[in-house]
Amino acid sequence: MKALAQKIEARTPAHRDRAIDGLRALALLAVPTGHWLLGGFTLDGDGAIHNASPLTAFGFFAPVSWVLQMLGIFFLVGGYASVLSYNKRDGSTGAWLRGRIARLGRPVLGVTAVWAVLIPVLYALGVPDDTLRTGSTLVVQPLWFVGVYTVVTALIPCCVRAARRLGAWSAAPLLVSVAVVDFLRYGPYAEAVPSWLSMLNILPGWLFAYQLGVSWGEKRIRSRQAWTLLLGGAALFAALLFTFHYPTSMVGVPGEARTNSHPPSLLVLALAAAQSGAAILLRDRLGRLLRRPALWAPVVVINLSAMTILCWHQTAMLAAAVPASLLGRVPGLTTAPDTLGWVLARLGWMPLFAVLLLLIGRYARGFETPWAHASAARRSAAGLLAAGFAVYALG
Repeated sequence: MKALAQKIEARTPAHRDRAIDGLRALALLAVPTGHWLLGGFTLDGDGAIHNASPLTAFGFFAPVSWVLQMLGIFFLVGGYASVLSYNKRDGSTGAWLRGRIARLGRPVLGVTAVWAVLIPVLYALGVPDDTLRTGSTLVVQPLWFVGVYTVVTALIPCCVRAARRLGAWSAAPLLVSVAVVDFLRYGPYAEAVPSWLSMLNILPGWLFAYQLGVSWGEKRIRSRQAWTLLLGGAALFAALLFTFHYPTSMVGVPGEARTNSHPPSLLVLALAAAQSGAAILLRDRLGRLLRRPALWAPVVVINLSAMTILCWHQTAMLAAAVPASLLGRVPGLTTAPDTLGWVLARLGWMPLFAVLLLLIGRYARGFETPWAHASAARRSAAGLLAAGFAVYALG
């Protein structure tokens, strides 16, 4: 391991921004950790598994979601990296966008095509249809991010112009937009507001941190603005929780009428602002820390496997839970997440999930590389399989 770390260190360009890669790796690891820890299963009388959450039984567990909800950091770093890449592009904006979108789309096409094949095979082996539908829901769950990220990436020319003109303030209209929608759907006129109105928060809600990242990459956010983001975001977060009684969990809780994450509420933006301010302020310190080869090597490995981690971590958990469901009630896997014993058992299972993800990633990582040798027929087949899986999962 020491030799590998030294090899990675030797191959790292001197100009590499280690802090940005470190922040991206931290946000990436928070995704599987959050889903594995805050997502459980129950087993019905027919032996099928259904989604459940420990947050239903343990309200005091909600602050854990504040730490693990790091999509604000992910979009911040995404905006920062995108603007640097955009400013250095050799060809047209369209060519740049096609390259970025292809990098996002290949792994998504891969995981959905594989699951399209797995579903009939598993059904033939006796896995209940309800289990397969639960699994397909979990596989699709993190993929919404790719669609949103693709849209915000396509908006990079507009984001750059706004950042150059307004700096950090270019994100303020997005915050106001989400605040207005939240007032309409949660305020005194909530009963008269159609439910679809909340969908208006999806784009500005996730574009907010991305726009901050673009402004940061354009060197329009300094320490003074970062402190404003940190303190202002923390103050707004506290006010929304304790004065306006927003849900305490940053992720959806089964049975709750309101959710902060789908679509994002103003609380998500407040947390993203505070996280972004802290990340900008800690950048230099984190960069110095990652000069150590032993710390830098795992950051490189995680970043090289970013989309594999995002697309396949739920499959890794299902690879343990589905066989366990055939055995009956297994603590931490197929028992209801309503006791502290379940929490301890789930923590014990998480290393196995990580090992399974490593094993799956050994083969699935090929979907991240360009499909230079794939024929048109194979690409078409993958597209058809992915479309079939989407119909099954969303239907």
